Amino acid sequence: MRVDIWSDVVCPWCYVGKARFEKALDSFAHRDEVEVVYRAFELDPDHPKDQREPVLSMLSRKYGMPEAQARAADARVAGLARAEGLGFDSGRLVGNTFDIHRVIHLGLEKGVQHELITAVNEAYFAAARQVFDRDVLAEVAAGAGLDPSAVVEVFDGDAYADDVRRDELEARQLGISGVPFFVFDMALGVSGAQATETFTSALNQAWARRG
Repeated sequence: MRVDIWSDVVCPWCYVGKARFEKALDSFAHRDEVEVVYRAFELDPDHPKDQREPVLSMLSRKYGMPEAQARAADARVAGLARAEGLGFDSGRLVGNTFDIHRVIHLGLEKGVQHELITAVNEAYFAAARQVFDRDVLAEVAAGAGLDPSAVVEVFDGDAYADDVRRDELEARQLGISGVPFFVFDMALGVSGAQATETFTSALNQAWARRG
């Protein structure tokens, strides 16, 4: 069985949803027969590549929130993340994620996509590192098993750009407008950072569909 997960690396709900899904998967009886593939989805594809913005400022600007409301919204998801045993730093910045998604496709090709996304999530959300910067991303990716020189080569070129765009086109074709979004065997969709029990149910239902 295959599970495709559309997500963005700056999406805190994707961070929480990943943890909850993985808890369900770890206890799934057929865990070793499940392939998980992460697919690209940019929350803000028009964000200038050379600009960084504090996450609280972004929330205020994008959603028209007063600063106090933005801080409360971030604190809410921070609490949910910490409840899953995840680190969370509200001082992180937001940037364009297109190049990170290209490197994630490199990770998929090299068989370390899961390790890479976990490492990028921890660097970004738990340590507020600038994973949008080539050298930082290369260092983080090296810790996940990728050759940092290969990461630099991808970052400086246009490799995997078409793969990212295909992911995003498929998301639109499937009607996916927000992330995280989990698709089980291209037959069952689950939207959002659902409870672990919901993911357990989805895994069982999708497996049963296979006969």
